[in-house]
Amino acid sequence: MAALVVGPAQAQQVVEPILAAKDAQRSKDRKALAALNASAQAQRYALAPWIDYWDIGLRLSEVSQPELDAFYARWPGSYVEDRLRNDWLLELGHRRDWKNFALEYPRFQMRDDREVLCYSLVVEMQPGNGPRKGDFRERARAAWLAQKDGDEGCQLLASQMFDAGLLKPDDVWLRLRLAVEAQRPKAVKQAASLLGRPVELAVAELQDNAGKYLTRKGSAANRNQSELTTLTLLRVATADPAQAADLMTSRWQRQLPGELAAAVWAQIARQAAFRLQPEAVDWFDRALKLHAGNKKNQDDPEWSDDTLAWAARATLRSIGSGGNEERWPQLLRLIGLLSPNEQNQQTWRYWRARALLATATATPAGEAQRTEARTLLQGLVSPLSFYGHLAADDLGQGQVLPPPPAPLTPLERGKAQTTAGLARGLLLIALGLRNEGVREWNFTLRGMSERELLAAAQEACDREVWDRCINASDRTRAEVDLAQRYPTPYRRELMARSREVGVDPAYVYGLIRQESRFVVDARSHVGAAGLMQVMPATAKWTAKKAGIPFSPELMQDRDFNIRIGASYLKLVLDDFGGSMTMAAAAYNAGPGRPRRWREGPLLDAAIWTENIPFNETRDYVKNVLVNTTVYAQLLGDGSSTNLRARLGQKIGPKAGPDILPVDPQ
Repeated sequence: MAALVVGPAQAQQVVEPILAAKDAQRSKDRKALAALNASAQAQRYALAPWIDYWDIGLRLSEVSQPELDAFYARWPGSYVEDRLRNDWLLELGHRRDWKNFALEYPRFQMRDDREVLCYSLVVEMQPGNGPRKGDFRERARAAWLAQKDGDEGCQLLASQMFDAGLLKPDDVWLRLRLAVEAQRPKAVKQAASLLGRPVELAVAELQDNAGKYLTRKGSAANRNQSELTTLTLLRVATADPAQAADLMTSRWQRQLPGELAAAVWAQIARQAAFRLQPEAVDWFDRALKLHAGNKKNQDDPEWSDDTLAWAARATLRSIGSGGNEERWPQLLRLIGLLSPNEQNQQTWRYWRARALLATATATPAGEAQRTEARTLLQGLVSPLSFYGHLAADDLGQGQVLPPPPAPLTPLERGKAQTTAGLARGLLLIALGLRNEGVREWNFTLRGMSERELLAAAQEACDREVWDRCINASDRTRAEVDLAQRYPTPYRRELMARSREVGVDPAYVYGLIRQESRFVVDARSHVGAAGLMQVMPATAKWTAKKAGIPFSPELMQDRDFNIRIGASYLKLVLDDFGGSMTMAAAAYNAGPGRPRRWREGPLLDAAIWTENIPFNETRDYVKNVLVNTTVYAQLLGDGSSTNLRARLGQKIGPKAGPDILPVDPQ
């Protein structure tokens, strides 16, 4: 299929069929969708694959394998081919059609559906499929434990493994603890059903009212009752860690088996760490000591990465509060307990290096430890990442932005322009079907070389689809095009509005890149609008404060959005004493939360940032600060290009009154 050049004329030609088809799909109008599909294919319509996908999707429970094969043949290598295969694999699993599932699964490219993975493991268990690989139990158990919420495929896998003796009751109780910790009621219910009706009813009862269950039925008389009591205490800890700690101290630590008592203390400590309570680190200590003291279990605790990460953060917070340098070895121990994938994240590589430096002795072994730490830090150094900047500072190195890559050749540009998936993605976005366009675009980028990614990014840049421009360019490693990764659209307006209200333009650019990726009509699920993703109530309050005329329809006006967002950002900065770190946190999570998060000891700003309770806000702050530092260098406006300077040195309680209300409106 020839690529389509996206422009006003072409968009006008195709807007009616694709949007009519989308409406028919939403309303489940099979007849209308079938007619639109026939017409689109007859006319070789550019977006016919999507109409075909929606058409067959409405009939999926009725179609046959030959009909699916014909669809795949019509759209080979496309996003919709693989997405339909994903849908079909789920349908085959539901039908228990293991023969066709086994034929279909190897062709599935994305492999991003855990339920499909569970079904594939069920297929491995079927008689006649030959011997299972030796690591089958470990792979299947890991897939089931990693399941976020309950689904049919993973429940079927667990049921068959349990019946075959490949899952033991201890595995199921572990799954129950993890699901209760993660507050996944459907997964809790499914896991409990494996252990029989009495356990299923008891789990439902304690889920409904943990306090009442513990008072009336809490017991450690046998293993099942101990496990049920443990689940109940985990539920209490989620709501009130201090109450759960009192219950453990007064009775249950003595009565529960050591590894279960350790699991409860770990959850109590995690909830306290999330609330930034100083008791968290001591409660984690207790959990680790209880686990280590359990002679029946010499393995590492099977706690979630989330719990272990909060243990590490609480330890960092304790170290940062002063006088607790002896906790660096514990930080090393906790990082070592994380899964290999989590340990490899920049966060924990950086803090492992810091812990190695802090615990190195004046011996040859200590020098080897310092060498390992410096190697870890050197591997992190980058002007494009938060911990890359901190690592460079620790090593005393300056940061230089990467040089621009060689210009794209006409051949490279031409290949991107004739890649059907890229053209379909951009066209779908132009027609307002952003969700579909983004999925098509991202799928098409899979397997591209760095030069191909740069050419794809340039196509999006040229059409001012800035989020896809950044998305494609961000994937390169050796060749970095900063003009693509950190574009500066609307530069004249943004520089003028920023300077008008007295806020650093690089900071505004850094925030917009994180908030909306320069999508003018972006709208969040909670109603934040425009480039700077300002809530309507906040915009109205800010406009009144700044003396700016306001009406709701102005929220999608580009210049107004920049002006009102920059004005609000300036108010936030002033409220937090000019701290870009805290202002970014407040912009994302509202002013009230960072005010609570700053209470307690005076902390190194990097440790404070790592202890932000919300994952989204923690990543947001890091990214905004990195973006700002890069933009400062690209704009050359004289503002600081050092991330540590923007991060600040210490964060702690505020002495003066607050300026902003908790919820501006």
